[in-house]
Amino acid sequence: MAKKSVASLQTGSKRLTKAIKMVKSPKSGAYTFVESIMTPEAVNDFFSKK
Repeated sequence: MAKKSVASLQTGSKRLTKAIKMVKSPKSGAYTFVESIMTPEAVNDFFSKK
């Protein structure tokens, strides 16, 4: 599965990252995209979850 950290966002003093993950649906077999905005430290945990 393709995965990539797309953009770095800065709001005030917090540094945030937008991550997009492609997930295959078990019912239809189609791919969907899951987006989340989080701290850079949490990105690896986001991609390791299924």
